[in-house]
Amino acid sequence: MTEMIDQLLTHPLGVLVGFFSVAILALIVYLSCFEWVTKYNCWDEIRKGNVAAAMVTGGKIFALCNVMRYSITANTSIYGMIKWSFFGFILLLVAYLLLEFLTPVFSVDEEISKDNRAVGLTVMLITVSLSYIIGSSILG
Repeated sequence: MTEMIDQLLTHPLGVLVGFFSVAILALIVYLSCFEWVTKYNCWDEIRKGNVAAAMVTGGKIFALCNVMRYSITANTSIYGMIKWSFFGFILLLVAYLLLEFLTPVFSVDEEISKDNRAVGLTVMLITVSLSYIIGSSILG
């Protein structure tokens, strides 16, 4: 199976489809994990019109895709991309959990669920900014 996949990835179109497919699947899995650790349901909040939740979720999507972009650029194989994007995801997840811990004055998740847009914007910018640092640290 691995040999067949490697052979498909020798063609430029195969590389595009391969990386794109893996990135979409990884994005779904990583967002599901983020959903699991938050105290609110991102998609329910977005459906209700919660702009703070939309900003945070959009920031997570951008940050995850940015880390995957760096992973693709730094690696010549899909396996390297999977490995480095997974490590990047773990770092983003830890950073998100640390953010909750480092703000003892209020709960980040509670403020986002109350549509506190200042908190949503701050969390989005921190997440996106950290994705650049994580991405720049990825080695091929």
